[in-house]
Amino acid sequence: MIFVDDDDDFREAASAELEDLGFAVTTYASGTALLAAIEQSISDIAADVIVLDWNMPDMTGIELVPRLRRQGIKLPIVFLTGRSTPYLESAALDHGALDFVDKARGMPILAKRVRLIFESSKRPPELAVDETLEYGKLQLKPRISRVFWNGLDVNLTLTEFNVVRLLASNAGNHVSYRAVYDCMHHVGFIAGSGEHGYRTNVRSTIKRIRNKFRVIDPTFSEIENYPSFGYRWGGPPEAKPEAK
Repeated sequence: MIFVDDDDDFREAASAELEDLGFAVTTYASGTALLAAIEQSISDIAADVIVLDWNMPDMTGIELVPRLRRQGIKLPIVFLTGRSTPYLESAALDHGALDFVDKARGMPILAKRVRLIFESSKRPPELAVDETLEYGKLQLKPRISRVFWNGLDVNLTLTEFNVVRLLASNAGNHVSYRAVYDCMHHVGFIAGSGEHGYRTNVRSTIKRIRNKFRVIDPTFSEIENYPSFGYRWGGPPEAKPEAK
């Protein structure tokens, strides 16, 4: 694990606790320090996940994400921050982070979230072959988590791939906001403001997915919304679901 936080005391205490929880942790005091280490030798960046603070003096965590991607660093990113608001969580997910954890929840929760990311990235044995799932113009390649539309790569993140796969595998049937959000995180995960605050994050993710498809095909309209319930991948009409 790579852990980036400018608070020296917190970084030392958090990394020690994470090591007690079974993680090997490499720490950096800033985004600049991490980028410098990458430039010196990318082969030495041995980690499975990057944990970022939001507020840092030289470069915010959200500013660091695209710079890591431009450097070829494709590791899953988790934000760990004391600024836990629905707006910031939505922004983090929009920029490709896989999770957003409030520092107040502690290192054991962060450890559980990171392990869930590891588990979700594992491929079952039957996907060892380069299987392709097709739904009309849509092609899914589960082994490499890629989505194609009319033969062109839509460039979705792993989370976005999982959402499209969920919707497409239920083509013609509505999928609830809760089911989509569980797909993005894990069953029972709660975030956002209020009982249904997680819907804001789902809407943001669906909007981002639609926009990526429309870069390839401006007429794309396969993801349909049913207000107060969820979404479906286009198909024949079905009985309207009860709102949840």
